[in-house]
Amino acid sequence: MKTQQRPLLRNYVFVIVTLILWASSFPVVRYALFAEDNPGGFHPASLALLRFLVASAGASVYLAATHAGLPRKKDLPRIGLAGLSGIAFYHVLFNFGEQAVSSGAAAALVAFSPVFIALMSVLLLKEHLSVWGWLGILTSTVGVIIIGFVDVTGFSFNIYALALVGSALATGIYFVLAKPLLAHYSGMQFTCYSFIAGTLALLVFLPLLIRDLGNVSGEALVSVLYLGLFPALLGYALWNTALTNMQTSRLAVFLNVSPIIAAMIAWLWLAEIPTSFTIIGGIVAIIGVLMVQLTGESGDAK
Repeated sequence: MKTQQRPLLRNYVFVIVTLILWASSFPVVRYALFAEDNPGGFHPASLALLRFLVASAGASVYLAATHAGLPRKKDLPRIGLAGLSGIAFYHVLFNFGEQAVSSGAAAALVAFSPVFIALMSVLLLKEHLSVWGWLGILTSTVGVIIIGFVDVTGFSFNIYALALVGSALATGIYFVLAKPLLAHYSGMQFTCYSFIAGTLALLVFLPLLIRDLGNVSGEALVSVLYLGLFPALLGYALWNTALTNMQTSRLAVFLNVSPIIAAMIAWLWLAEIPTSFTIIGGIVAIIGVLMVQLTGESGDAK
């Protein structure tokens, strides 16, 4: 019995550490971005590029050390699209949105991604959703609207919140593209390949990064190194290790804790106090996502 409990306990430890690392990325990104009160910060695009140059360097070391080799040629287009969406588009949109959206609200908006995954699974993979699943999607959508587009004056358009919703869509596309490839590659292998593909796409921002490196503060530079090595590389490594021994649906439920941890870290470190709309909308959105994840499936397509 004890020998069975040890791997299970180890997996839960990996999940908890990963959630803390991923949640920490929200306030750390906000800290590393250029702002009027932080002139030594990075542009959103150059921040994304440097973060994944660091992560891709670590990924390359892993691939070389494990003799993983190159992916199959026929898989390169799908891996490239996954890297473009889940790494390049996601992180540029995410960084742009965090310029004006608090860390806790940003985490709650990005947590909408399982809803996009469910919708794309229905449309592209011919999976089915139960009535509760569709109600969960509607509930989550209401929560996202409250967080990102409602304030004391009523409904208002917020391009930064919209960018974060776009980043949730981008990461949803990433996981849908990844699903068939994980039959041929380990989770860590695919992560490394997608990191490198996304970084290649982000190289278009290299002139911007070179400009920023001449102006950024040492604190901002250290924060980006942290983002590349820990939330990105180590976080994915721990998550994929846990994924080999736990059900995907059970793991996905843990992601709903991330906005709470992110809000707590931002409150303690950056003194960000969530608004009542963020708290209410976050609760509504997370309830909706849980409905999709726990009660949404009604069986495979015939």
